[in-house]
Amino acid sequence: MAWPSSLQIALKEWATVCHALETGRQTVLLRKGGIYESAGEFRLENREFLLFPTYLHQNAKMLKSDAREGLEHRDAEPQQVHITAAGVVTDIVRLTSRTQIDALDHEHVWTPPLIDMRFNYRPDNPLYLMLVRTYRLHQPVVIENTPAYAGCKSWVPLEQPVQTGDALPVMDDVKYEFRRRGILEELSAN
Repeated sequence: MAWPSSLQIALKEWATVCHALETGRQTVLLRKGGIYESAGEFRLENREFLLFPTYLHQNAKMLKSDAREGLEHRDAEPQQVHITAAGVVTDIVRLTSRTQIDALDHEHVWTPPLIDMRFNYRPDNPLYLMLVRTYRLHQPVVIENTPAYAGCKSWVPLEQPVQTGDALPVMDDVKYEFRRRGILEELSAN
């Protein structure tokens, strides 16, 4: 798959999780959906996206101690957003049991209460694990945090495209494939 030269869609995620993706600490995201998604359910609208870090709802109790280091407590989202990375979803797995994510405890920065919250939120809707290959932008891009980006929604179309053609993968092909296969094997075994 060819990497796009620019992207204009971003996925909102806690800044600490964006950092974990950008450093290779984490390669997975969990999604059920946001309040404003199509028909109220999560639908992967874009496999390739920019990471849009959010701060307001980050919760130290929901993060493992190694992820709390850079945690910024804020009363509001910043007026400017620093976009430093993009991602591509390589795999989507419907989680059918809590034991699946428990087997991947070393692969993410979340604590058990956050995992419980994700499973228990709208219990009739399935929880999906997305494997994400992350790319670091050559230079961070700073955008104004406009009202159009506010609210509980996962996807935000940006006003201007961001150049991504020279972004470099956080992990080389071999390392990412090794992690990816290990995660998929753990999920299928549980």
